[in-house]
Amino acid sequence: MGFEPPQRLVRALGEMYGDGAAAVWLDRLPTLTEQAVDAAGPDLTVERVAAPGGRSALVLLVRRADGTPAALKIAPPPAEPEQERAALAHWNGWGAVKLLDGAEPAASGGLLLERLHHEVSLRSLPEAKALLEAAGTVRRLWVEPPAGHPFETVAERTGRQSEGMRAAATADPELAPLVDAALAARTELVEGSPELLLLHGNFRQSKVLSGERAPWLTVGPEPLVGERAYDLARLVRDRVEDLIASPGGPVTARRRVKRLAESLEVDQARLHGWTLFRAVESGTRALAEGRRQMGEVNLEFAGWL
Repeated sequence: MGFEPPQRLVRALGEMYGDGAAAVWLDRLPTLTEQAVDAAGPDLTVERVAAPGGRSALVLLVRRADGTPAALKIAPPPAEPEQERAALAHWNGWGAVKLLDGAEPAASGGLLLERLHHEVSLRSLPEAKALLEAAGTVRRLWVEPPAGHPFETVAERTGRQSEGMRAAATADPELAPLVDAALAARTELVEGSPELLLLHGNFRQSKVLSGERAPWLTVGPEPLVGERAYDLARLVRDRVEDLIASPGGPVTARRRVKRLAESLEVDQARLHGWTLFRAVESGTRALAEGRRQMGEVNLEFAGWL
């Protein structure tokens, strides 16, 4: 099966996993794609690669034997497609893209999903409308996790992330005050976590796409279990480049925390704390991956909080 993966995906995989590891997976991608197509069912027709596509997986636009349009997503093992599969199976289309191929993992890392309008996300809407629709969408995802679920907790994930943050502060002492504040907030938050709900894990406007079955549906979860404030914190930072460029950015950022907390009945102080932690974590990780501009933008945002 001949195709070229989108350059956006190639660059992103290199940033996240290193050029060598990314190249190994990309070299295997034609074989993995054939396996995924075969596993998705007989007479699946591949139309084209979705471009520019996402940063973590290849998405093929396909049709099933009955003519139904679908999307076949193929992700590398570090992206943990089996975790995404488990979350989508549990949501069963409630607020999220619907999984079409059952709950058993495929060796190829392939997921057969209902097709959404991949070119139309909430980022196409004015900011106020986008935030309103995002809030209405993410609240549907916050449900009890399945019994015996495979998902890590917020405490576990943020504990792993804390190691990279400490390393960044050691390498650049100027980052230490911000990193220390973020880590102190995390310590307090995980000690008093009030909820254990299934979370999207990376919820933001670009992860909510237009659909036929529902106006807006979520894609690309990095699922975990914990409190709603953690999930909402990434949304506060949406369109961060625009916020940084705005003279009223700091005020707007704090208003977002207040508005989203009130609209979704989330404790404002906890949302503030997780927003700080996640902004610093994203910033230090971006710097480590060589994405200096994005790293600096996120750290400047964190400094406003």
